[in-house]
Amino acid sequence: MPCIDTYRKIDLRVVSYAVPPQEILSKDSVTVSVDAVVYFRTSDPIAAVNNVDDAIYSTKLLAQTTLRNALGMKTLTEMLCEREAIAQLTETILDEGTEHWGIKVERVEVKDIRLPQQLTRAMAAEAEAAREARAKVVAAEGEMKASRALKEAADVLADSPVAIQLRHLQALSSIAAEHNSTIVFPVPIDLFGSFMKKDK
Repeated sequence: MPCIDTYRKIDLRVVSYAVPPQEILSKDSVTVSVDAVVYFRTSDPIAAVNNVDDAIYSTKLLAQTTLRNALGMKTLTEMLCEREAIAQLTETILDEGTEHWGIKVERVEVKDIRLPQQLTRAMAAEAEAAREARAKVVAAEGEMKASRALKEAADVLADSPVAIQLRHLQALSSIAAEHNSTIVFPVPIDLFGSFMKKDK
């Protein structure tokens, strides 16, 4: 072309870059493997050509280091619970770093955070222990409520001899309902009191 020595063809479409899995040391000294996806585009072709040798390649390198630094400031629990916040922080830092290269970062997503197998087993065991502890607490609370109910029932029966006799008859009725049952009728010892007095 006349008056032009060379020309560069710039793609203005959004580029998706899969950040390869990286071994990252968390703030609480746990090594995790993290991979992510970065979506970016060239917003200023002149800056992308004049300010950096290879804007796309430089953005990919910066994405890796930015993700590593952002995750390195977090504990393991924060990594697992605040994935969206980490992605937003990475996007903000990366967008600021690539702005003078003519690059606009559209979005960052943390795809996966993989834990060491040994740590995964330990966390599963801890979760199982926590579930068992909760089950024991629930069972203990149930037993406590049942014992309170039994105590209240015992107090009611102790204050009412008629209620004790009624309970006696209910027990005899349930025994009689069974086949081939031999029923022994208990006689209250109070009935023998008058006979014993007469013998004396």
